[in-house]
Amino acid sequence: MGTSPWHLQQKKERLKREISENLDFLVGSVTSQGSTGGFILTTKINAKTKSKYIRVGMLNEVRRMTRRHQKLKALLKELAEVNWELLKMENQTE
Repeated sequence: MGTSPWHLQQKKERLKREISENLDFLVGSVTSQGSTGGFILTTKINAKTKSKYIRVGMLNEVRRMTRRHQKLKALLKELAEVNWELLKMENQTE
C-alpha cells in the first residue's frame, strides 16, 4: 500500500463513514420461485437455508439492501487492509 500514515488515517475515516452509511442491508440472495412468479430471499443460518417471501412492492428495496450487503463486505475488507498497513507502520517505529 506504501503511503503515509496520514493518508492511511484519512482513508480509514472515509471508510468508516461509508460503512456507517450502508448499515441498512439484508443478507441473502433474491431468487425467483419459478412458475408461481414470486420472489424469495434465501439465507444460510447455522448451515440451514432459510427462505422469506418477498412481497411485490418490496422487491426493489430488498434487492437494493442485498447489494448494500455486498458493498459493506467490500468496504470492511478494504478497512481491514488499511488497519493492517497502519499496524505495520506503528510497529516499524518501535
